[in-house]
Amino acid sequence: MAAVESQYCPECEGAFDYPAAPPVDRRDFLRLAGAGVAAVAAGSSLHAAEAPAATKKPRPAEELVRELASTLDDTQKKRIMLPYNHGAGKEGKGGTPSRLGMYNAAFDKVRLQDVYKKPQIELVERIVKAMSNGDDGYRLVSRGGTWDASKAFVNTGAHIFGDPAGKEPWAFMFSGHHLTIRCDGNFTDGVAFGGPIYYGHTPYGYSDANLFYYQTKSVLSVFDALDGKQREKAIVKGSPGEGAGSVKFKKKDEERPGILYKDLSKDQQALVEKVMRDVLSPFRKEDCDEVMAVIKKTGGMEKIHLAFYADTPKTDGAKAGKKEKDAWSFWRLEGPGFVWNYRVLDHVHTYVNISSKLA
Repeated sequence: MAAVESQYCPECEGAFDYPAAPPVDRRDFLRLAGAGVAAVAAGSSLHAAEAPAATKKPRPAEELVRELASTLDDTQKKRIMLPYNHGAGKEGKGGTPSRLGMYNAAFDKVRLQDVYKKPQIELVERIVKAMSNGDDGYRLVSRGGTWDASKAFVNTGAHIFGDPAGKEPWAFMFSGHHLTIRCDGNFTDGVAFGGPIYYGHTPYGYSDANLFYYQTKSVLSVFDALDGKQREKAIVKGSPGEGAGSVKFKKKDEERPGILYKDLSKDQQALVEKVMRDVLSPFRKEDCDEVMAVIKKTGGMEKIHLAFYADTPKTDGAKAGKKEKDAWSFWRLEGPGFVWNYRVLDHVHTYVNISSKLA
């Protein structure tokens, strides 16, 4: 089996190949790290004095993964407990490890119901909830409990790479339609979320039925606040694309598209900060803290660009209804070691890669 699979997206009538890329100040961006996502959702500041010291206290999701691994029998382990660098070739060389892929269905087509027992499935659900920002975060991650085309939690997949009981690195990866997220317990390695993640939702991207439309509305509020010259910088021709190519980090001297955060007024910067809070809101505090640490280490919010992509792809007229004003097909936040690539039309696909380990 290849390290990264091409998974079918029913709404797109095509397949995607998702290998992983390599791997605010408004001066002191990391107050979010100290306050956590719960405070972020309540509208707290994104500024802080410094990144918090690494904590060694147990992480709920990671402890649950260890518990899950301890319940697996030998037959189950062969299917869902894989080597840490599985798919990367001999000695981890020659390819992208499977654990760093972005998948549009259960990885390796192994669903929970194919391999796990009922108590173990319930434990996997507890793990995913622990990876989410409370009940509302889980609602977003699960797309209101529908899991999109998966249609049921038991049709998603959960794999463990490495041995959580040992001292070597390991990772837990949860995958399904429009979703790949992971946890690994390492929040000091400079790789947010344990590697690139992927999320989306089936309904038309400019519909209230799409659970991530609140993120797009937040971004549109920034565009509405821009003046004419600022919009000229913010609007970008073409498309950033999807999958691995869309989240590769640019070289230091390579120009990034869009308008730079530091070139905005304070009021406009506050709107961009709200966008940051909104896109992070589905995810647990520990992961968001690490995102903030990466941004600070790679130059702060001053280095972040926001771009709106003008080219609009073919859309389903029945879904679209009337044409929206400024119906961007993509918007994108990008800086050194940070890419949040968000496809709006005709439904949401979002690709995220955040790491201070620049290629």
